[in-house]
Amino acid sequence: MVLYYAIFNPEGTQFNVSFPDLPELFTSGNNMPDALHMAKDALEGYLLWLEDEKEPFSPTSEYDEISLTKGDLLIPIEANLEVARLKENTKMIKKTLTIPNYVNALAEKEGINFSQTLTEVLKEKLLNYSYHPKS
Repeated sequence: MVLYYAIFNPEGTQFNVSFPDLPELFTSGNNMPDALHMAKDALEGYLLWLEDEKEPFSPTSEYDEISLTKGDLLIPIEANLEVARLKENTKMIKKTLTIPNYVNALAEKEGINFSQTLTEVLKEKLLNYSYHPKS
């Protein structure tokens, strides 16, 4: 896990996002949830690019060392580069699963796509939460 602080500067309902320790990195969002998503996505993409280029990461400032303008919000953004790197690989793989017969019958009757449903549930369970591999 890597953590950098981001400055969220509100402009109406929109937010401009900058990273004091990564001055070349900027993004924005239409609202706070969008800005948070964009900040994480931008940070992960930028850090993966640095890794690919074999460039060192800038050190992270302490939160009390960062100057803010009135109205700005300082928010830590966490990047899990292991998961971000895995998400870059969009290759599909085939899995075999076993489910109860009645679940299969009901799902087929409703026209449920098994692959899509399993993918959605696994993403919800694994990617929307902090990923901490089991030791």
